[in-house]
Amino acid sequence: MAQPSAPKTIQPALADRRTTEQLGSFFSQEGILDVECIIPDISGYPRGKLMPAASFAAKAELRICQAIPMQAVTGEYSFNPVFPDSDPDVRLVPDYRTLTLAPWSSVPRAVAVHDCLELNGELCQFAPRSILKNVLAAYSAQGLTPVVAPEIEFYLTAANTDPARPLLPPEVRGGRAEVGQSAFSMNMLNELSPFWDEFRVALRKLVIVADTWIHEVGAMQYEINLLHSDPVSVADQAFLFKYAAREIALKHGLNAVFMAKPIAGSSGSSMHLHQSVLNNRGRNIFSLADGTESLLFGHFIAGLQTYGPDLMLMFAPNVNSYRRYVAGNQAPTNFQWGYDNRTTGLRIPASAPNARRVENRVAGADANPYLAMAASLAAGLAGINKKLQASAPVDGNGYEQAQGLPRSMEAALEKMQLSNFARQTFGDDFVTGYCAVKALEYNNYLGEVSAWERRYLLPQV
Repeated sequence: MAQPSAPKTIQPALADRRTTEQLGSFFSQEGILDVECIIPDISGYPRGKLMPAASFAAKAELRICQAIPMQAVTGEYSFNPVFPDSDPDVRLVPDYRTLTLAPWSSVPRAVAVHDCLELNGELCQFAPRSILKNVLAAYSAQGLTPVVAPEIEFYLTAANTDPARPLLPPEVRGGRAEVGQSAFSMNMLNELSPFWDEFRVALRKLVIVADTWIHEVGAMQYEINLLHSDPVSVADQAFLFKYAAREIALKHGLNAVFMAKPIAGSSGSSMHLHQSVLNNRGRNIFSLADGTESLLFGHFIAGLQTYGPDLMLMFAPNVNSYRRYVAGNQAPTNFQWGYDNRTTGLRIPASAPNARRVENRVAGADANPYLAMAASLAAGLAGINKKLQASAPVDGNGYEQAQGLPRSMEAALEKMQLSNFARQTFGDDFVTGYCAVKALEYNNYLGEVSAWERRYLLPQV
């Protein structure tokens, strides 16, 4: 994460093309007939409608069912009473700063991220982008501005047509598949160049501002670091990054995989969140004028330690998420913290005072970036407001500390359902609805019979 400064909203080339005439002129010039009007659902998956470009330019009203942001990964919907039986509409309102060309489309097409608004103009309480905006409003009310930079890990695998079979690395130069353990390898970073060439062009079109790329430990596992900015802008970029990666990988016979633990015995994939907070003068509140740590810095850490466990379902939203938290495998097992210590859930990177920040290493690559950022920032702000005291920093192996994270989706679900903090912070309806959908997914998972059960139980029980 570069040195924090007053956040600059990423301004795509089309951001100022907001009038009907400007939009119509651009669409005509580029031959664009349609616009993907998308929202992130609770899984961070893009949903929405394809709108004629002329209607988009004319700012025609666009509506969608209120339940769509709360669709389960199985395609099901919860019938919890928190969701109205009438299934009312919400309006989709574009954020013109996100309007860009859609690089995955085979024909000229634009894409724009939208907000979900109730018909009375309020933010939809079930939409992830709304949840993050509400957390940022709490910061703004106190004259504070958080800055976030995510690091996103993912795998590129061969095509997988049978979900019962494990994911495998694709064939690369020389006709062989990579075996892994090639962290920071430049040779392996050069593999699959047709995909990477097209993907980099896509990121430029989407105005996704990346810092560095590396090859991670796993076979065909990679990490991208996005530059720090305001959380909504960065979450939008992470959302579009994953969308583009999946679409372009498919064009090249690959899968871009953001599961937290996609391959047994291999490294998990995370979404580390580097966070700092600025005051209304643009100064990092984690550092005093003399460069030493402020009390607010410790309070922010304490907030994550205190409330992070309640919000694990936002950091680790799927059954597969909990396979990642294995001691000694470059993934955290608790919310302990330490200076430049990658064995703890909260790491404080070595930095200059104006770049002092907290790296939350708990969130997985499968987490919805809007919800993961909202959870992390909300917990930190609560620590500041309640003047909570952090534990002593860990000097040594953080894996020797007690397991502090829920070990399963079921445990995390129960913890969030019972959390007063979650309900007070994100709204009772959101927490009830979110947990209802996650319970639906978990129950669906329980209906599966796994290969492990067939392998060991069939011959012996």
